[in-house]
Amino acid sequence: MAFTATAAIAQDASQDPVDSPIIDGTTTNLNEFLWIKRPLIVFADTPADPRYVEQMGYITERLDVLEERDVVVLTDTDPAARSELRKALRPRGFSLVLVGKDGVIYLRKPAPWRVREITRSIDKLPVRQQELRDHTGGS
Repeated sequence: MAFTATAAIAQDASQDPVDSPIIDGTTTNLNEFLWIKRPLIVFADTPADPRYVEQMGYITERLDVLEERDVVVLTDTDPAARSELRKALRPRGFSLVLVGKDGVIYLRKPAPWRVREITRSIDKLPVRQQELRDHTGGS
């Protein structure tokens, strides 16, 4: 059931990437998000990979928390497509990769991570720290 819902979300996201925080990454270039969004890329060799299903479950449960941090989730479950993301990041099987707004790779994980762990990592990033200072008026 979770897999079906996740696949449907990812499929819908690929149709309207402007409004969706989950996008099909096979046709995406990381430069599109530079200084705008923090790409969180979820790779797998198939959408049936239990780690992919688990990770997407964590993400969809707490999507609002990720959106607050300007995160866009990119999914790539087709190694045969040889997407730009795969060429740039070279995942092996399941992989979770966090790229900052500055284009730097800050996190690579070979296993699913809960959103709480992801957001803790994001909140430590220099650009995020500056955003928080700017939002609170520098205090």
